[in-house]
Formats: sequence, C-alpha cells, structure tokens
Amino acid sequence: MRDNVRMRAWLMDSFSGVEQMRIGEVPAPRPGPGEVLLRVKFAALNPADAFLAQAMYPAKPPLPHILGRDGVGQVIEVGPDVERPRVGETVGVLRCDVGVEKWGTLAEQVVVKANCTAPVPDGWSLEEMAGAPLVFLTAWQALTQWSDPPAPPAANSVLLITGASGGVGVASVLLGKSMGLRVVALSRSTGKGAILQDLGADFVCDPGAADMRKKVSAAIAPQKVDIAIDNVGGALFNQVIALLGFGGRVSVVGRSAGPVPEFNTASLFFRRNRIGGVAVSDYTPEGANAAWNEIVARLKAIGKRPVVDRVFSFEDVKAAFARLAEGPMGKVLVGLG
Repeated sequence: MRDNVRMRAWLMDSFSGVEQMRIGEVPAPRPGPGEVLLRVKFAALNPADAFLAQAMYPAKPPLPHILGRDGVGQVIEVGPDVERPRVGETVGVLRCDVGVEKWGTLAEQVVVKANCTAPVPDGWSLEEMAGAPLVFLTAWQALTQWSDPPAPPAANSVLLITGASGGVGVASVLLGKSMGLRVVALSRSTGKGAILQDLGADFVCDPGAADMRKKVSAAIAPQKVDIAIDNVGGALFNQVIALLGFGGRVSVVGRSAGPVPEFNTASLFFRRNRIGGVAVSDYTPEGANAAWNEIVARLKAIGKRPVVDRVFSFEDVKAAFARLAEGPMGKVLVGLG
C-alpha cells in the first residue's frame, strides 16, 4: 500500500534562511480524519516563508520543516469522514497550518484539511489558483477589517497601496477596483506601473520621488487617502501617514523595507488616524471559504484574474526565492510537473 511511499521535498533543517534548504526524500504523509492528500502540481512562494526560515515569524515548527502555504494539486487520497473534495479532483489550498506548523507545498505531496481546500474557479489556470488564496485573503482582510462586521470601504474612497506590484499589492488593486475605490498604487518600476494601470489603478507613482506626496495629493484632490495598505514599512510609512485624511486608516501587511524610523505618534492625533495589523491566521476555515467565494465573484464581475510573475522548476526553488526578494510583478510559483 502507501505506507512505504517516499517523496521529494525541500527540507529546512535550521532557521538559517531559505539558502540553506536542501532537496531530500522523506516518507509521504497520510491523511487523517477530515484531511486529504494532494499530489502538488504548483506551489507559490510568499515573503512569510522566507521570514519563517530566518526565525522571524511567530511559528517555530519542528525540524526538518517543509515551507509552502499556497498550492494546487490533485486529490489522491482522502481520510475518514471526508465527502468533499473527492479523489481525482484538483483543488487549491486556502489559509491553514500548511507550511507553517505542518509540512507545506514545496513537496511532491501535502496533507491539507478538507475544509481548507477550494475548487479552481471557472476560467482560471492552475497557476493562477496556486498563487491566489493567501494574498487575496490578506488583501480582503486589509480592506474590510475596519468595520464590525467586516465590510468593504465606501465606494469612491481613496485607497493607497505601497509595494503595489507584489502579490498582496496586485490583489489589493484588483479588489479595490471591485469595490469602486479610487486606487493609488506606489511602484518604483515604470514597466510595473503600466501593468498596474492596466489592472485598474487610477494613479501610479514612484515612492522614491522627492515630490511623491505632492504628486499623490494633486492626483486625488480634493480627497485625501481614506485607507492605505502598507506592504513595505520603513521610511515610506511616515509618508503614508502624512497622506491620510480625517479618519484615515492603515492596514499593515508587510515590512520589506524594515522598521519605521522616528515614528511620531502625534501624527495620528488630530485626524483620528488608525493603524491595524493584518493576520490571515485569524480566519477560520468557514471564514476563509466565505471570503474566498466573495473574492472569486468580485474578480469575475470585473473580468480580472490573478497575476503570475514567473514559474520556476522544482529544482530551482532557491532561484525562485531570489526572484521573490527582487520584487516580482505578481506571484512567483514552483511547478512540480
């Protein structure tokens, strides 16, 4: 039977970074109650994977560990009490412990809770499905977390997105347009800026420009920024705060530029600004499925799909992480054939 089956995987033996990972063979996992076993077709990389590999993430899984939170694969075995999905179906992985506390998708096979899977939407490629769930669920939370119950901002609100060409950035542009928001995207690349405009961004600006704040303010006048999604941190964060209007909010997703220098909390006082962190780990399986269904419907309504930057071979995972660090246009994937 399957008890002696082994699989190839990228193994993390220490918290010394993704550069220290190695390809090895390990026993293939078996699904337990409520779980399914997938033969992975595509896996997607996320910055949080690299952070976990450097011990810069709350999770500290047992070693060796297998990274990879996103992916798509064919169901090859189901555990007890699983009605859906069925053997032979191809599904994507929604937010769960895969790649965090449990072995992830940078392997030939992965075990996933059945209620943390979703079918590939009509018209989507397997690559698009593989890279979409985590970044779109993150963007959805970033946009909707400011009300109880969570809800999209009012139409015509101004949305500012830093790091707009990355996975969460692209997802934020698309979801923002689906909500009828005015979208300002910050990107240092002219080429990426043109693509962001094709995706629906109303205005694109280089965050490194000396007059960035002046340009953004002029583009959205007489409005101010109502909500910002910050994927970058660093010195740019203070510029984002300065662009907020009264009651403006910042959803903090990433910190690729490092800590925020000399942040003055007084800058929040008189405009009643608010800052809130985003954590997709807060989603229950039911909540993730409900949000995902809403996301898919919104993308269909505006005729858009996820953006894939590049697909690397399984043997080239380290090169794929290097591409992720460079700043891709959309998602970086790994194909397993």
